[in-house]
Amino acid sequence: MRIIFAGTPDFARQALQALLAAGHDVPLVLTQPDRPSGRGLKLTPSPVKQAAQAAGIPVSQPRSLRLDGKYPDDAQEAKAALEQAAPALMVVAAYGLLLPQWVLDLPAHGCYNIHASLLPRWRGAAPIQRAIEAGDTETGITIMQMDIGLDTGDMLLTRRVPINDHHTAALLHDELAEAGAQAIVEAIQALTDGTLTATPQPDDGITYAAKLNKAESPLDFSQPAHALARRVRAFNPVPGSTLHLPGLPEPVKAWQAVALPDAAPAGATPGSVLNASPQGIDIATAEGILRITELQKSGGKRQTVDVFVRGWNH
Repeated sequence: MRIIFAGTPDFARQALQALLAAGHDVPLVLTQPDRPSGRGLKLTPSPVKQAAQAAGIPVSQPRSLRLDGKYPDDAQEAKAALEQAAPALMVVAAYGLLLPQWVLDLPAHGCYNIHASLLPRWRGAAPIQRAIEAGDTETGITIMQMDIGLDTGDMLLTRRVPINDHHTAALLHDELAEAGAQAIVEAIQALTDGTLTATPQPDDGITYAAKLNKAESPLDFSQPAHALARRVRAFNPVPGSTLHLPGLPEPVKAWQAVALPDAAPAGATPGSVLNASPQGIDIATAEGILRITELQKSGGKRQTVDVFVRGWNH
């Protein structure tokens, strides 16, 4: 099938490569403009752009697709490229730009989105992180027929992925990226075979995955330990979880943490350090104890707790 692909991060790259491996014709790729990255803030192409260039596929990087928006020249150039490509279908995965109605209407079969949740739960920007943070025991992939709403279109195919107590956002991202790449290939095959069916999303169970914000990084020890442990996993690697430790002028980042079944001693102030050992730094919370097992000082490297405590003058 002749497919235009729109995506930006590594999650989307895997889907693009799966479509190419399945033999689909991808005449054009849309991705976000190159962004400054690294200490030198060098302009860096997105993972999707790198994959497209490696495959010899033309790339368009409009700042907006709205013909009446802030960058109408970008939108007009993208429109001309899309029309010339004459796609039967557009596949979208973590692209980062809203698609106006003219884009949704251009391909013969419309636009399919690879969404990293079991819709209608966790519509929006950060479904992987919010699922872990909320304590969900499963998530998955929904291949969705896009409409003008925010992740409101009909469901075409779903794949379930369990969430366990060891999943960080990074680990779950990788599993969902692989599942999404497989699912979009299956959905297009079903479309070709005439067996693909569209199911409207139910009205019950709608939740929204708010965009991640660095202001959420500080751990609030007035929360229960089990909720904080989930938050550390959900925000690994970004935006990260931070806390203050005695003797250190800057907050440290907690990369790994577990909730202990033990209750904090009576009268222990939430946020106070109860014990520091090679097994972990134990911190009192409103309910239970949070044990930090991997940390990073400001400007330093990630360290396991046994290394960290040896250099911590507390």
